[in-house]
Amino acid sequence: MTATDSAPSAPGDGSGSGSTSAEQELQQGFDHTIARDQRIEPRDWMPEGYRRTLIRQIAQHAHSEIIGMQPEGDWITRAPSLRRKAILFAKVQDEAGHGLYLYSAAETLGADRADLTQRLIEGRQKYSSIFNYPTLTFADVGVIGWFVDGAAICNQVPLCRSSYGPYARAMVRVCKEESFHQRQGYELLMTMMRGTAAQREMVQDAVDRWWWPSLMMFGPPDGDSPNSAASMAWKIKRHTNDELRQKFVDMTVPQAERLGVTLPDPALRWNEERGRHDFGTPDWTELQRVISGDGPCNSERIARRRAAHEEGAWVREAASAYAAKQAARAAEAAVAAEGAAA
Repeated sequence: MTATDSAPSAPGDGSGSGSTSAEQELQQGFDHTIARDQRIEPRDWMPEGYRRTLIRQIAQHAHSEIIGMQPEGDWITRAPSLRRKAILFAKVQDEAGHGLYLYSAAETLGADRADLTQRLIEGRQKYSSIFNYPTLTFADVGVIGWFVDGAAICNQVPLCRSSYGPYARAMVRVCKEESFHQRQGYELLMTMMRGTAAQREMVQDAVDRWWWPSLMMFGPPDGDSPNSAASMAWKIKRHTNDELRQKFVDMTVPQAERLGVTLPDPALRWNEERGRHDFGTPDWTELQRVISGDGPCNSERIARRRAAHEEGAWVREAASAYAAKQAARAAEAAVAAEGAAA
């Protein structure tokens, strides 16, 4: 879908009737940059609505990466071989890095990382609904790599062309690593499907449990998505929720056939006229319930994040004290150098 050439008016974005001519000029410059498909950088003027939308989206993305370490992290010590432990450990470490990139991108918009974390653990900011489901078997690790990281790739590759420069540049590396994670998950499942009957049943069970939550990852239907219109107009995102969901289904069906599993959707079939797959409707009531905090693991995920934050307080304090000491030493050295020069 092609975004409109101008940004929508939002409360406090400098485009209202009371705007000064200077503000109108700035708005026109911003609109022109968006229309030309160029990047907005932190030094550039931007409407307050654009800034708020970016902070909300980037913060949710960062929170999702950090919370997303938990479901698979539980299996690091229980992975069946040293090779599988190393792969899983590396992946979880990558997710932590993704969170750091994204929090840094949010900081370029004036957001405070400590404030974002506090908003998360107090339930005032959200993260992806998918991470509120439990990982019951080791096959879940593979299905998360295949489904969840596969869905992330569909969603995030277009973000490499996001209109906000720091976000777009951060996504280049994130997408490369997510692609590797997806292949790791699929390779694990392929190995299990070549194993015993019990292993194959384990994989199918995991597929059955994760399919619908993975489709919900893209958000509600376009007609019920409150933020999509502005994000599309500002070219923060390039495709609607439903477009991305369709792309994921079309990508995943042939992979499932090669793997030898059945996707749990009786309505799933190829539509020759559309040149795409038809598929059933996710339970949007469940999505709303999980987003609202009533998923299988919501309280557990936040409790662990809060505990980790509290237990890490001494590290943050030590780092701040060390930084202050280094700054004081540098200031003393500068004063001494000036005195010697005089």
